[in-house]
Amino acid sequence: MKNGSFAHFGFISSRFVQSFPNLKEGMESFMYYNKVDLCGINTSSLKVLSAEEKTELLKRTKAGDRKARAELIDGNLRLVLSIIQRFSGKVRDADDLFQVGCVGLIKAIDHFDTELGVKFSTYAVPMIIGEIRRYLRDNNTLRVSRGTRDLAYRALGAKEELSKTLLREPTAEDIAAHLGETPSAVTEALEAIMEPISLYDPIYGENGDSLYVMDQIRDEDCNDDVWLENIAVAQALKKLSDRERSIIAMRFFRGKTQMEVASEIGISQAQVSRIEKSALERIRKEL
Repeated sequence: MKNGSFAHFGFISSRFVQSFPNLKEGMESFMYYNKVDLCGINTSSLKVLSAEEKTELLKRTKAGDRKARAELIDGNLRLVLSIIQRFSGKVRDADDLFQVGCVGLIKAIDHFDTELGVKFSTYAVPMIIGEIRRYLRDNNTLRVSRGTRDLAYRALGAKEELSKTLLREPTAEDIAAHLGETPSAVTEALEAIMEPISLYDPIYGENGDSLYVMDQIRDEDCNDDVWLENIAVAQALKKLSDRERSIIAMRFFRGKTQMEVASEIGISQAQVSRIEKSALERIRKEL
C-alpha cells in the first residue's frame, strides 16, 4: 500500500499527501528512537482537536462536508501514531501500518454515530487496531492461525497493562493468569508472530567487518570427529567395485531389503548377502 492508494479512497486531504512523501524512513525513525520527528515534520505540532471540535466536525462530516472530514483526519493522526507504537516490533512494515491505521481511522469517522453518547476515541481505537491486526494477519511472512494471532495480541496488551500495575516485566505465567490461558499457549502464540530473521542479518559490525547470525549458529551433532569419519567413509566407498557400491547404496541409503536388491540387479539373495558382507569388511579395514 503506497501513498497514492489513498487517492483511490478519496478521503485524504492534500496536506496529508504532501506531508508524508517519504513515510517509511520517517516512521522507522519514529519507531526506533521514539522521536517526534516524522518525515521532517514535528509530529508534536500536529493539531489536537478538543471534544467540542471533534463533535462539530463529526456532525459536519455526516452532513457531507468533505473539508470537515479532512480536518477530522488530520486532527486524529496522533491517535494513529500512538496506536502504531503498540506494534513497534513490525518496524519493517511501519509505513504500511501507518497507512492501514489511517484506513481504520477513516472507517471510524464514516461509521461513528454522534447519537451514541460515547467519545470518538473510544470507538476509533478498536477500529484502528482491528484494521492493523487484519493487515498483519493477512500479510505476515509465515501464515499463523487467526486464533493464535489474536491470543498473541491479547498477550501483548496484557503485558503492557501488567507492566504498569506490577512495576516490572511480567512473566509468561503472569500474562497467562491474566488472560486465563496456559503459559505454554501464551509463549507459543508470542513466538508465532515474531518476524523470521535471515541468516545473513548482521548482528555486529566494526571496522567494516560484520558478524552475521549464521556465524553464531553451529550443528551440535556435527563435530570434527563426525566430519573426519564421513570423509573416511567416502574414501572407503570409492575403493569398492561398482557392484559393491551399488549394493551398499541400495541397502543402507535407499533402505532396500536383500531380496529387493537381488531382484533389481538380477542375482540371488545369497549372492547379495556375500557381496554386502565382503564390502562392509573392506570398509571397516579402511576405517
